Amino acid sequence: MDSIEYLKKLPIFADLTDRQLAEIHSLTTERLYRKGMVIFMEGEPGEGFYFVKSGKVKIVKMTDDGREHIIHILGPGDLFAEVLLFNNRPYPATAIAAEDARVGMIKNTDLERLVLSNNLLALQLIKALSQRLLYAQQKIKNLALNDVTARTAETLLRLGKQHGRRTARGIEVELDLSRQDLASLVGTTRETVTRTLSSMKKDRLIDFDGDILILLQPEKLARLVQ
Repeated sequence: MDSIEYLKKLPIFADLTDRQLAEIHSLTTERLYRKGMVIFMEGEPGEGFYFVKSGKVKIVKMTDDGREHIIHILGPGDLFAEVLLFNNRPYPATAIAAEDARVGMIKNTDLERLVLSNNLLALQLIKALSQRLLYAQQKIKNLALNDVTARTAETLLRLGKQHGRRTARGIEVELDLSRQDLASLVGTTRETVTRTLSSMKKDRLIDFDGDILILLQPEKLARLVQ
């Protein structure tokens, strides 16, 4: 049953029986995407439910002039494209490997058949969709009510929670993100987020070590969001 161990690490499947997990595993296809490879494009027919096994994936919207606007960055255990379950619609955004990533996919038709015969899986999916809705609502609230400093602090804290590791220096987040990428996540311009990060670094709230972002004082960052 070693083949199902990775499914037990995904919150949505963690409470299912080994027999149920084995059935899910039998429906799962897996692929390794090199950094920069497109997993699916916005507007393509939405045929699958995806999860990250290793590496990172970014979900982006493309602007009219071809630039990427990052909506979310996903790591191991995260789901994506689940909003298309029970909806015969195209993908609403583009998924790209932010680094080398191993991604699992289950066709929506197969997963929907499982859900109809498994109440626990249906409940877990509802929880996952509710979490995604809460995230979207929080982002809308942040854009509407918080200034750039608060939104930047919230974004950095979220990256630290999702992708960081605690060290003697603080919470280290190793992400290959440009200033434009961070600006997209915050919802501002590159110039503005650069000034905000410089100010936070001057105040010793954060620091940088190459591609590593270090949250030196996450508690003080959290107070900026309140």
